[in-house]
Amino acid sequence: MDLEKSREQQAGEGCLVVALRMPVRIVVLVLVVPVRMVWDALVVAGRFLDRRVFRPVGRALAWVGRAVFVWPFVALWRWVLVPLGAALRWLGTVLVVVPAGWLYRRVLTPVGHALVRLGHRLLVVPSVWLYRWVLTPVGHALAWCGRGLFALASLIVAGIATALYWTARVLVVWPAHAVWRWVLAPVGRVLAVVAREAGAALGHAWRVAGYVSLAVGRAIATVFRWTVVEPARWVYRAVLAPVGRAVRDAVLRPVANAARSVGRVTRDTLRSVRVTARQVSQDVRRALLGDRRTAGKRGGREVKGAPAGSGGCVSFDAPAARHEDGMPGAAWGTGAGTGGQGERPAGW
Repeated sequence: MDLEKSREQQAGEGCLVVALRMPVRIVVLVLVVPVRMVWDALVVAGRFLDRRVFRPVGRALAWVGRAVFVWPFVALWRWVLVPLGAALRWLGTVLVVVPAGWLYRRVLTPVGHALVRLGHRLLVVPSVWLYRWVLTPVGHALAWCGRGLFALASLIVAGIATALYWTARVLVVWPAHAVWRWVLAPVGRVLAVVAREAGAALGHAWRVAGYVSLAVGRAIATVFRWTVVEPARWVYRAVLAPVGRAVRDAVLRPVANAARSVGRVTRDTLRSVRVTARQVSQDVRRALLGDRRTAGKRGGREVKGAPAGSGGCVSFDAPAARHEDGMPGAAWGTGAGTGGQGERPAGW
């Protein structure tokens, strides 16, 4: 069907169209193919720059613009100009509007009413009488004279316009019509055919150049793939990935396990040291200050001192048991046999 339509169209076209079509298409194709390839390259570069450069830079510039210009002016408007405007509006209302309203109501309105009544009596009534009895008759007379003059001028202008119309038609319109019909229209049809064929050839060449550019781009992409991408992928799969797994299994995981073990041992050691230090501080405080829980009980016990002049040390009544700190308690006596002056009690 398409071949039959194209044959019918070619059969219906003139010899000028058929003679111009192929040379024009060949010349346009030769000229358009480099332009289309350059255009496709520029489109690809523009898309890459737009996606990778212009959009991030635009977002950064937009944020900087908001931070430098928008936010300070918004803060200035919100926190300075709005309160200042409200204060100025209140001052204007108090200082200008209220006095002006009072002046308008109390002074200007009565004066205006008085002036209106005076002007009505001095100007309006005489003006109405003058318009009704003087200006209206004079205006009617002038209008009647103007209509007569307008009719006369219309007749004169109509005659002059008719003469000019026929003169212009004979001297300008008919020659221009002849030139258009017998010269410009044929030349325009020829130029239209040439322009149509040039446009069709340009479209056809642009499509063919698109296919050529696509084929060249695919060839370049294939060459780049087999010369750069595939070797890099093979190196990654065959060399880098096994080496990375070996390094991970042989070095990184043992080092990480050792580091975790060292960290665990260090945490346990530090925890033990903290517990030991806390226990030692509690034992020292208990040895120096006594136990808080048994302080009340010990305060109620009887303290026996040595007899005067005997030189014995003071002894406490305490059971021979272990203290809370784990040390055995001293079996201190209650008098004689506990040792003389300068002797320590048993258990020290």
